[in-house]
Amino acid sequence: MSADPLRIQIHDWCGHPFQAQLSRELAQRGMVVNHCYSSEYVGGKGRLERQLDDPETLTFTAITAGSPFDKYGPVGRIRYEISYARAWIDWLKMTEPDVVVVCNTPLFATELFRRWARSSRTPWVLWHQDLLSLALGEELQRKLPTPAARLGAWTMSTLERRITQKATQVVAIGEAFQRHYEQKWKLKRSGVSVVPNWAPLDDITPRPLDNPWSASWVVERGDITLVYAGTLGRKHNPELLVDLIKSAQARGVDARLIVVSEGEGADLIRNKASDFPVGTIRVVTFQPADCLPDLLGAGDVLVAILEPEASKFSIPSKVLSYLAAGRPILGLMPADNPAAEDITAAGGLVSPPTPDGIQRAVEWMVSICGDAAMRAELGSRSRRLAEQRFDIKAIADQFAEILKSAAENYSLSTN
Repeated sequence: MSADPLRIQIHDWCGHPFQAQLSRELAQRGMVVNHCYSSEYVGGKGRLERQLDDPETLTFTAITAGSPFDKYGPVGRIRYEISYARAWIDWLKMTEPDVVVVCNTPLFATELFRRWARSSRTPWVLWHQDLLSLALGEELQRKLPTPAARLGAWTMSTLERRITQKATQVVAIGEAFQRHYEQKWKLKRSGVSVVPNWAPLDDITPRPLDNPWSASWVVERGDITLVYAGTLGRKHNPELLVDLIKSAQARGVDARLIVVSEGEGADLIRNKASDFPVGTIRVVTFQPADCLPDLLGAGDVLVAILEPEASKFSIPSKVLSYLAAGRPILGLMPADNPAAEDITAAGGLVSPPTPDGIQRAVEWMVSICGDAAMRAELGSRSRRLAEQRFDIKAIADQFAEILKSAAENYSLSTN
């Protein structure tokens, strides 16, 4: 390796906040970082533009496919991923990074990238955020006859296994990933590091309930205001949020709900909102990154949901943002999900995503809605836990070593 600064591309298809923070921290250390993301993905975004205090070695690039993004249509989805991969690879050929980090990227696009990386002898790191093949297999079961669905699920699992096997280095976000590699995939490989996800503490700070964002969106507070901020995909049942408000009001609690999301789940909640008094449920589109602290601060309680069949690999990063925001957290989710452990450690409530679980959640809401001191203490516990765990300098130390190792020890035989 030359003495020149390491040139890195961090490709986070979703464009989430903490990946952008990592790019900034690595650039501050002298690395040349190009942070790439999909322009088509709709979701909560980080600060994906250069700021006044950003180093000159940091750039941001939106990658745009030539085909429209069809999230749930199999043929359209594959067509999109191929088109996206071509646009991404064209950019890689122009910029020629020393090492690439691949995060949250659809499987077919990642496979096409992998083939390019092999032919161009470019080392790369798989930052494994979720076992995408599991969710894709479930989607196929909903849409195809059983034999075809099983074949499709096996194909997706085989593809993701190969991607994981061929990456120069792997960063998994939990120990469960490594167990899956070894026990389910029978894949034993070196170069696997475990780095749990985090939230950017400087970007998400505790804010007062009454702030500029809440002044625009919170018409009346009632007894307690809940905020849900994030995607509502197949792993999330939006009816849970509606049922939670319905059950709270039946219990005599004037609960209000603000949902910050887009897509089918958000549309369902918006339609259900007409069944309640005006102002009880509000659905807001995804907000700019600068609004995130205030919109989370607008809630007395922040809510996360996850379906029972969601795997232990589906770890909702919104919970980490909730911790950083310093608010009590309610999780309607399986108790064995790693995010549930974080909520419990912060003093929040984890309850099953079932009718009985909703009733338990309502009783918890009753116990805190009239106790501002209790809510403040739970919020402080959330923030303290975030500050203990989300040290970006220590996290960047780990990534810097992984990236340097990938670039220096790269061998074509691993691909």
